[in-house]
Amino acid sequence: MKKILITGAGSYVGMSVESHLRQWPGRYQVDTVDMVGGSWRETSFQGYDAVFHVAGLVHQEKAKNDPEQASLYEKVNTRLAIETAQKAKADGVKQFLFMSSASVYGLSAPIGKVVMITKDTPLHPVDNYGISKAKAEEGLNDLAGEGFKVAILRPPMIYGKGCKGNYRTMAKLAKKLPVFPWVDNQRSMLYMENMAEFVRLLVDDEAQGVFCPQNNEYTNTSDMVNLIAHCHGKNILMVRGMAWALKLFSHATGMVDKAFGSLCYDFELSKYPRDYCVKNLYDSVLETEKD
Repeated sequence: MKKILITGAGSYVGMSVESHLRQWPGRYQVDTVDMVGGSWRETSFQGYDAVFHVAGLVHQEKAKNDPEQASLYEKVNTRLAIETAQKAKADGVKQFLFMSSASVYGLSAPIGKVVMITKDTPLHPVDNYGISKAKAEEGLNDLAGEGFKVAILRPPMIYGKGCKGNYRTMAKLAKKLPVFPWVDNQRSMLYMENMAEFVRLLVDDEAQGVFCPQNNEYTNTSDMVNLIAHCHGKNILMVRGMAWALKLFSHATGMVDKAFGSLCYDFELSKYPRDYCVKNLYDSVLETEKD
């Protein structure tokens, strides 16, 4: 039986992974530890095969470029991650999985352009969140070795039942708007259950290195909004020829490029010896929107 400790009690990713692993009660024992405050330091990590570190300060639009928030991001996302890994290593844990982000690349995709992340794409974080995650990766890699394996995960946008963030914004628009612009774009996304399965396989394989999991297919924003609308019995009119207006609007808000730009992982970057995508895009949206 694999014993796994998830740091960050109550986190969306942590709870989803724990729920997924409970499908195999005889193969995995999952515990969580609350990282708020300092009491976690008194918790013994001995006996665990893996620690999955998901605790952290999330990407916040208002704080990501605020210099006054940089120290807080570094404290929570960098120093806490490294200290947790140091404790795991000292207590004899053999594998440390770290929840990083595609934000470490610091890339955005203007509407009408395609930005593809490959194995040769350098890290160039540009905001507090991405910088703090990249610094954590560097510190964790320094700890790797001597029987201590570090697996760094850089997922794209994650969605699923109960998720927050950009997907929820799209879902709200799909339920309210009678029309929506159709734009020919592609985005890498990752369904939460696919993410949880990927974590399970990494633990089983005692894997180490940097991983960029994603769904087996890219997402078109307009198609996804249309699918969400249909899941709720709503018809939404897709209007073509609006790209020029969106480009103009993109100068007023970064949300346009975030929604309609083409930012993708090369599929070669996301390959793993075992298939981790338990749901395709269509079925994952149906599951997410199911009452």
